[in-house]
Amino acid sequence: MDEIIRNIAVYALPVLFAITLHEAAHAYAARYFGDNTAYAQGRMTLNPLSHVDLFGTIIIPIALYLMSGFVFGYAKPVPVQFGNLRNPKRDMAWVALAGPAANFIMALMWLIFAVLLIALNVDEEFPHKVAQAGVVTNLLIFAFNLFPLPPLDGGRVLTSMLPNRLAFKFAKIEPYGFFILLALLYFGVLSFWVQPLMWIGGQAVKLLASPITMLLT
Repeated sequence: MDEIIRNIAVYALPVLFAITLHEAAHAYAARYFGDNTAYAQGRMTLNPLSHVDLFGTIIIPIALYLMSGFVFGYAKPVPVQFGNLRNPKRDMAWVALAGPAANFIMALMWLIFAVLLIALNVDEEFPHKVAQAGVVTNLLIFAFNLFPLPPLDGGRVLTSMLPNRLAFKFAKIEPYGFFILLALLYFGVLSFWVQPLMWIGGQAVKLLASPITMLLT
C-alpha cells in the first residue's frame, strides 16, 4: 500500500498538468484562429482547476493505476465552435495539434528538469521519479491523442486533410469513437501506434534537450 501511495504521489502532478495544459492549449489555439467560445467560458487559462474533471482527471487515473498499473485520464473537453474559425476545415487541424504539441513541450521541460536535478546533485529519489513520470506521461498523451480516430486530435487532423465528402463521412464516426477506442485498448491494438510514436517523440525530445544536457553534465 505504501508503494502504491508513493507512485500515485509521483504521477499526480505530471498527470494533472499533462491533461489540463493539453486542453488549455486547445483553447489558446481556438481563440488565435477566431473562436472565442473557450475564452468566454474561462477555459483559456493555465489554472488546472478550470480543466479538472472529477472522474476523468482524478478518479479514473487512480482506479486504473490500482487495477492495472496503467495511467490514463482526461480533462473537461474545451468547447470549440469550428464554424467560428476563420478557415474551419484548415484551422481545425491547428487547434487539434495544439494539445499534443503542448504535451511534447512539457515532455521536453520535464526532461530538462531531470537533467538539472542530476547537475545539481540532488540525491532525493522522489523528484527524479516525478521528472521521469512527467516525460513518460506527456509522451503517452502526445502519442495517444494523435491516433487518427475522432474525437481524438489525430482524428480531427485527418478530417481536416480529407476531401470534403470523405471528411463528412469520416466525422460521422465520432459518436462511436470512444467505444472503438475502448475495444482497441482492450485488444492491445493501440500499442502498435502508441509505442513507436512515443519512441519517436522521446528521441526528438532528447535531441532538443541535448545542448543543455551536454552543457550541464
